[in-house]
Amino acid sequence: MSIMQDSREATMFGRRSDGTPIRRPLSPHLQVYDMMQLTSALSISGRITGVIWSVGLLVLVWWLVATASGPGAYATVTWFLTSWLGVLGLFGLTAAAWFHTLNGLRHLAWDAGYGYDIPTTYKSGRAVLIGTAAMTVLTWLIAIIAWAR
Repeated sequence: MSIMQDSREATMFGRRSDGTPIRRPLSPHLQVYDMMQLTSALSISGRITGVIWSVGLLVLVWWLVATASGPGAYATVTWFLTSWLGVLGLFGLTAAAWFHTLNGLRHLAWDAGYGYDIPTTYKSGRAVLIGTAAMTVLTWLIAIIAWAR
């Protein structure tokens, strides 16, 4: 019998569902998660959309500063935001905003103690994805109709 050098080593040994012993990493890392699993994918996507929100905030600040700076700066920002790359970025930002919001509501329900069972977790995950697609399209339809007037 070996003597453990570090008490954390005790948590590194476990068993698979079939009973075979495995050595776990000291802390969960990418090799532990199944990226094709809905819960893992939505968790990672929630973090990514948070970063996208931060980039979107920088675009908003750029637009506000340009608006206050004068017609030349405003024309530059308007030119970029109405280019195909700008519209694509705004569409992506809209999708990220809806996903982050709906996923945040899902987490709020979890914080209240609801929806922890696996079937409900998958249903709410699918609802977040469907809601993101529907709300993004609806937002852009309303924006296009408003711009056309």
